[in-house]
Amino acid sequence: MRKRGKKFTAARAAIPADRNYSIEDAVPLVQKVKFAKFDETVELSLRLGVDPKHADQMVRGTVVLPHGLGKSKRVLAIAGGEKQKEAQAAGADVVGGEEMVEKIQGGYMDFDAVVATPDMMRAVGKLGKVLGPRGLMPNPKTGTVTTDIAKAVQEIKAGKVEFRVDKTGIIHAPVGKSSFPSASLIANAHALVDSIVKAKPAAAKGKYLRSVTLSSTMGPGVRIDTTHIDVAVKH
Repeated sequence: MRKRGKKFTAARAAIPADRNYSIEDAVPLVQKVKFAKFDETVELSLRLGVDPKHADQMVRGTVVLPHGLGKSKRVLAIAGGEKQKEAQAAGADVVGGEEMVEKIQGGYMDFDAVVATPDMMRAVGKLGKVLGPRGLMPNPKTGTVTTDIAKAVQEIKAGKVEFRVDKTGIIHAPVGKSSFPSASLIANAHALVDSIVKAKPAAAKGKYLRSVTLSSTMGPGVRIDTTHIDVAVKH
């Protein structure tokens, strides 16, 4: 049986186990019971009524959080010619062409996100085994393979979050830091949930949002009342 620390136990005791909260009430509560000394990430976990084994029930997408994540990602842009200049002007930290593929194959990994133009994907495709497991492989579905590379860079810098349901039917995604103003975390959380609701597959039957929980890195989870969200899903 897993043993919990005294601080975690005390934090969990401050959250009534028989109650679900609105996002507006859950955010301040998560911030209140925080006990770690570092600036924890606040995360939403959503258990969905989908079977990810079926391609037509896969839930995946991106959302630009209105208040970002509190940390600017280091973006690598792989493009050629004028597109390199556009990426650099948009704020890309590292810009290059096919030579970047060789550099990454050689062990270079000093970046948090990768964007590429379609004409570079023949070369970038070689990096599937390197970038894929890390969730860094550029993909048209997430807007990281595009001719508008400046926009892709700007969105990532602004706090773009990618979400994808795992094999157990759960999505875990960050909405900011515990030091954020409550209003910023609330707005970010609503933006994420709204995007996941809009991404509901047509093949998904029954209750879509089975459960939603908000928590900080080290803290206990606070269950979210999905009543108002369920109404939005139906419409």
